[in-house]
Amino acid sequence: MSDASVPAASDFIKDFITEDLKSGRFKEVHTRFPPEPNGWLHIGHAKAFGIDFGMAEQFGGKCNLRFDDTNPEKEDIAYVESIKRDIKWLGYDWEDREYFASDYYEYLYGLAVKLIKKGSAYVDDLSDQETREYRGTAVPDKNNITITPPGKNSPFRDRSVEENLDLFARMRAGEFGDGEKTLRAKIDMAHPNLVMRDPVMYRIRRVPHYRTGNAWCIYPMYDFQHPLSDALEGITHSLCSLEYEIHRPLYEWFIREAEVFPSRQIEFARLNITRTVLSKRWLLQLVTEKRVSGWDDPRMPTIAGMRRRGYSPEAIRDFISRIGVAKTDSFVDIQFLEHCLREDLNKRANRVMAVLKPLKLVIENWPAGKVEELEAVNNPEDPAAGTRKVPFSGELWIERDDFQEVPPPKYFRLFPGSMVRLRYGYIVTCTGFTKDPASGEITEVRCTYDAETKGGNAPDNRKVKGTIHWVSAAHAVTLEARLYDYLFLSERPMEVPEGKTWMDDLNPASLESLPNAKGEPVLANAKSGDRFQFERLGYFSVDPDSKPGKIVVNRAVSLRDTWAKIEKKNG
Repeated sequence: MSDASVPAASDFIKDFITEDLKSGRFKEVHTRFPPEPNGWLHIGHAKAFGIDFGMAEQFGGKCNLRFDDTNPEKEDIAYVESIKRDIKWLGYDWEDREYFASDYYEYLYGLAVKLIKKGSAYVDDLSDQETREYRGTAVPDKNNITITPPGKNSPFRDRSVEENLDLFARMRAGEFGDGEKTLRAKIDMAHPNLVMRDPVMYRIRRVPHYRTGNAWCIYPMYDFQHPLSDALEGITHSLCSLEYEIHRPLYEWFIREAEVFPSRQIEFARLNITRTVLSKRWLLQLVTEKRVSGWDDPRMPTIAGMRRRGYSPEAIRDFISRIGVAKTDSFVDIQFLEHCLREDLNKRANRVMAVLKPLKLVIENWPAGKVEELEAVNNPEDPAAGTRKVPFSGELWIERDDFQEVPPPKYFRLFPGSMVRLRYGYIVTCTGFTKDPASGEITEVRCTYDAETKGGNAPDNRKVKGTIHWVSAAHAVTLEARLYDYLFLSERPMEVPEGKTWMDDLNPASLESLPNAKGEPVLANAKSGDRFQFERLGYFSVDPDSKPGKIVVNRAVSLRDTWAKIEKKNG
């Protein structure tokens, strides 16, 4: 286990575990993270496995990584590899404790047989639709209070043990078609909790499994497999999100009926973040419908997408730690996530100058052919980062927004007659500009410089309020800059007006590509994953799409920190 930071769990989880250890129910703490390999992990999973690994670490225990791979229609080895890669990138290690539920198929089959012999399970011939109809549904009464009328017993519920054993063996042998029969637990069709109304334990699916191939044609259901896999591994505390609270009675029933190790389930609130969705099913839909470029699209809340965008593992772990763990669901403002990223990158990202929308600035009185090297600070937050040399010449690129022909009030950048500081360079005075006669677009700005103001100093106490960044035109590296906005327009995309779907809330302007941005020469040697602060613009990360001679950068987050202002206002 690494020394990575862990979530600051609310006392209720610690209290449960502490009491279990004091009472002697368990002698040690053994947790697990059990992803299904049917998609890539997102930041909600990071909270979950941070809790799993974190609780084990805090109590001196162990944490397994187990793939709950009992649904062959949706699972793939590629998902397994992506999950392992993301967990390790965030700083967690399961050492030699890697398991697969698919390795437990014979063990699970044996426990199913055991339940049949006890009279606690039976083979049913009802179809999926009939099973749902017999189970019943929750309905509101005349006072709008939800009630659950009793369901109906299946006509096959009272088959003999011998018949059920025979039919279950024949299910395994492949004598029946998909959906023709199921194995169900015999609990209570009048139970107020619908989950307890004779849930399905096994179904027939003739789909090759990515690990077991065609060895099996019956597959265990999650609610049956999960507690019994926990028991086999000696998991003391099955920590899971709040939607499984209603399944806890069934979790305990299977453990009790199978007479196995008594793992304990404890639930916590899942992570919800504004302006995004955290569901593999919905994220998969974004990928399959090509609304994004893939699972690692930098707009996605997947760990891979966040890594590609420029998030550091430290920033994600800090965010998870600071939001804590609660027993009730709530939403976290995405601006707080961005705040954690800014705080982290402010300390670790070197500064460089880059121009996203370049406009030529010509210094009329600069000596022809002269190139001067100016010294620039790499990171004011980290003196050990040192300095670098930046070339300065008579033709520079500046941001198009840093010049206005007719400036608005309190505009302290370039306009005819104004003076500004060039970062690390000189004070210049705007003398004019050139327009394209056809389009009216400004194509060039002209100025003069004062040689006595090197470093941006004004020795004669001239009041110069504006400072702008720049890149030497002759030395600039051309960049493709990708600017990302929120993927969704609404704070809560799932809460859409009637007649619309969450897909209707997608932000059509969530990506802007600027293929002709300019950067300092140092960026020519940047590698995929390198992070920088582009001065005055934001934090950027080099994208894997980069090639020699073509550097692609993603804006991870802007410099503006709304969350910090909110915190300051609230004291």
